[in-house]
Amino acid sequence: MALVPPYIAAMEAYVTGLSIQEARRRYGLKRVIKLASNENPLGPSPLAVEAAKTALLGSHRYPDGGLALREKLTERFDVRLENVIAGAGSEGIMADIARTFLADDDEVLASEGTFPAMRVLAQSRGVAYRTVPLRGWRFDLAAMADAITSRTKLIYLPNPNNPTGTIFTAADFDEFHKRVPDRVLIILDEAYFEYAQHNPLYPDSLHYRYDNVITLRTFSKAYGLAGLRVGYGFAHQDLIGMLLKVKLPFEPSSAASAAAIAALEDREFVRKSLETNARGLRQLTEGLARFGFAPLPSEANFVMIPLESQTRAQDLFESLLREGVIVRPIKSFGLPSCVRITVGTPEENEICVSALERILKVEPAPA
Repeated sequence: MALVPPYIAAMEAYVTGLSIQEARRRYGLKRVIKLASNENPLGPSPLAVEAAKTALLGSHRYPDGGLALREKLTERFDVRLENVIAGAGSEGIMADIARTFLADDDEVLASEGTFPAMRVLAQSRGVAYRTVPLRGWRFDLAAMADAITSRTKLIYLPNPNNPTGTIFTAADFDEFHKRVPDRVLIILDEAYFEYAQHNPLYPDSLHYRYDNVITLRTFSKAYGLAGLRVGYGFAHQDLIGMLLKVKLPFEPSSAASAAAIAALEDREFVRKSLETNARGLRQLTEGLARFGFAPLPSEANFVMIPLESQTRAQDLFESLLREGVIVRPIKSFGLPSCVRITVGTPEENEICVSALERILKVEPAPA
């Protein structure tokens, strides 16, 4: 189509995880569990649900652009209002970053085997997107520093990384940042921050008040608000000021903002979510290992299984789907021979392990 720029025409659309409804329709299944999209298996915070219901009564009014949420975040994280932005999910803020800072001759630098949202955003602006290989399923920050050129404008670093679940450490980041020019922005995407924060090696980016670092976080995971699309970010006031010029003025929605504010206060729900996840990680990892799989150690709410080939990964995905268990093949993340499994409830995790036993038709090794 002549109206479409060639860099848009050449893009591949992001494919979301299969829904429960689609799996039921496709295979005629009555019971389906979804362990594909890193959602909180406990659902949303009850306090958040009540707050969203109340906010819906005012749906005839425009939202405040996330102002009340930003004010709550300043209290929680001891930052100033001018250092905070709120948006329609962390991806929404990533889109603001792309629109604000990326121009034609710039390039984005990232790692292979990571969340593809920034690749999509860069390509949608006709901006070059370069990657360096993973090293032992982890980011090779030294190689990434070596790869910086005069065109590099932005470096994208999810930590923990999706889909591997691995982290780079505070020491890793300290050495890396020394080698990054001030003119280069670093996005630290901490969507899974809550799960990793207690690891003493994990570099909480709020301890790095560097002028060229932008922190992104979300309410989609530990807070259980994936369907409401609300995220937030921290950065130097000059960066936030520029982002606010570009950001759509009425996002996040009133219901999303109200739910997020209430979720921040529901510390018991977050505590329960983290405990459920820690137990579930052990349950899934041990269950998978009994069948000869080698899931990577994860600091998030999912595990990734490296397999021998893309065919093997697709076969495992399809076999589990026929058993009513949706997991995620991750070819679109650049890892076609791997499968990612989200931590569910204890019952869901056991259903997944039992399904594997039926698929493989072998007795699991003793625990």
